[in-house]
Amino acid sequence: MVQTSQRRRSPLHERHVALGAKLADFGGWSMPLEYPSGVVKEHTAVREAVGIFDVSHLGKAMVTGPGAADFVNRTLSNDLGKIRPGKAQYTLCCDPATGGVVDDLIAYYQDDEHVLLVPNAANAAEVVRRLVAEAPEGVRVIDHHDDYAVLAVQGPLSDEVLTRVGLPAGHEYMSFVEAELGGAGDAGVVVCRTGYTGERGYELIAANGIAGELWDQLLAAGEELGMLACGLGARDTLRTEMGYPLHGQDITLDVTPNEAGLGWAVGWRKESFWGREPLLAEREAGPKRRLRGLLAVGRGIPRPGMSVTLVADVPLCDITSGTFSPTLRKGIGLALVPTMVDPDAELGVDIRGRREIFASTKPPFVDPSVRED
Repeated sequence: MVQTSQRRRSPLHERHVALGAKLADFGGWSMPLEYPSGVVKEHTAVREAVGIFDVSHLGKAMVTGPGAADFVNRTLSNDLGKIRPGKAQYTLCCDPATGGVVDDLIAYYQDDEHVLLVPNAANAAEVVRRLVAEAPEGVRVIDHHDDYAVLAVQGPLSDEVLTRVGLPAGHEYMSFVEAELGGAGDAGVVVCRTGYTGERGYELIAANGIAGELWDQLLAAGEELGMLACGLGARDTLRTEMGYPLHGQDITLDVTPNEAGLGWAVGWRKESFWGREPLLAEREAGPKRRLRGLLAVGRGIPRPGMSVTLVADVPLCDITSGTFSPTLRKGIGLALVPTMVDPDAELGVDIRGRREIFASTKPPFVDPSVRED
């Protein structure tokens, strides 16, 4: 555990303290886990109205120079050639030798000489290190982890909140536009139609110097709409309901995109990307395990590390992500289940010495609205 004094802090740290947030370590950052409203109310606000998250712990790295986009395309898994400037793409940084996932991230394709990458907090330095080591002459990889804040406005009323503060809304899913925040010296904000909750929403990238002003304006604009400040606890329950994998739990260096059900984020026809050969071989042979959803038949709530078995006590694997679903009022989880197990088989989860029965299912556990126009 990182000591509090050693943790990095969001530029919004003092605002979280003033709101009474419970802070916790996440990827070496002191971040809000929940506010006095509690995880369930924060989760529900996002599903039914709107919530705001500080996710400034996420990494930010700019790849610049002639051939920057081509370089990103030769290294990361997805095919950047399938999108145009102004669009974002979910992609993976895989290990060249094994195909295991170093990190999952979003690539923002500005133009052929500028690609912004947003990796996870704990892996940002490693992603940057690997890219720097392979960058050709003329291409620079600049680590901006501590220079920019990221705020996520998520929920069915997110468009109205942005409109009230004069920021653009309603653009295409997985696209982004640059705008100015009035009242902050017309400072720039990148407004991205992305998120990690399964709801319609936006992620806003802004320099640290205007992060507080942006947070304050958004909270004020959303107050009468039922907006709540939301912590990483609600972010976790929301993403688990969608079956979105979390690096460090569901995907790691020991888990490949094929196993995690992320083959859709791999440009299989590309001539080059890190991990191409081992991943193609595994795809051809078929992975030996696959990330599956588990839905409680009874009252059991799974937690990471709990043992998953066939009903006949045959050990299979461990829960990688598990929680109580506020939407379904049931326990849900993810686990890397061997592919030899019948997809329709009921599975047992050892919850404090008691076996609870779970149905194997394909996520998402709830219907997403993220792509609705």
